[in-house]
Amino acid sequence: MTNLIEKQDGYLKQVAKVMITLALFVAVAACGYQLKGTGLSPPEGVRTISVTVLENRTSESGIQTFITSDLAYEFTRSKVLSVVDKETADAVLSGTVESMGVDTISHTASYGSGERRVTITLNLTLKSRDGKVLWSDAAISDQEAFEVSGNKLVTEKNRRTAIEAISERLAEKVHNRILQDF
Repeated sequence: MTNLIEKQDGYLKQVAKVMITLALFVAVAACGYQLKGTGLSPPEGVRTISVTVLENRTSESGIQTFITSDLAYEFTRSKVLSVVDKETADAVLSGTVESMGVDTISHTASYGSGERRVTITLNLTLKSRDGKVLWSDAAISDQEAFEVSGNKLVTEKNRRTAIEAISERLAEKVHNRILQDF
């Protein structure tokens, strides 16, 4: 009986080793697997990009500067395209900050605003050096809620933080949309 248990123990250890080896093989093989269309690659012939300062059509002073900065940073961070000046770029990303709206989304008991939402919309175009439109989106937008405080300085800080969060997300969205499926 002891001999039978030892044989079963040995058999189970061998099965366990085979299963572990198989699991490792599958895990290693799966690491390089990628679904078609999920990779980021630039448009044909584009290795460098210039991000021009966006035109600001809102009443929010300076908004175009940090959105442009976030766009350039996102392309620099990803290293898929090199960010260069407009004269040497294979493609130029330009456009406008079309709108920025602030809406109340909740009220306090005294009918004041408890929470507001900022929405920013961009109109962007990526053109090749010869002027051909490679990508465009006339209404790419994002929104973020922020808390309204009794202190106007705190409310303004919260609003500015919401705008900065939107700017970062928009930059990531634009980057990914430009580089998907090319």
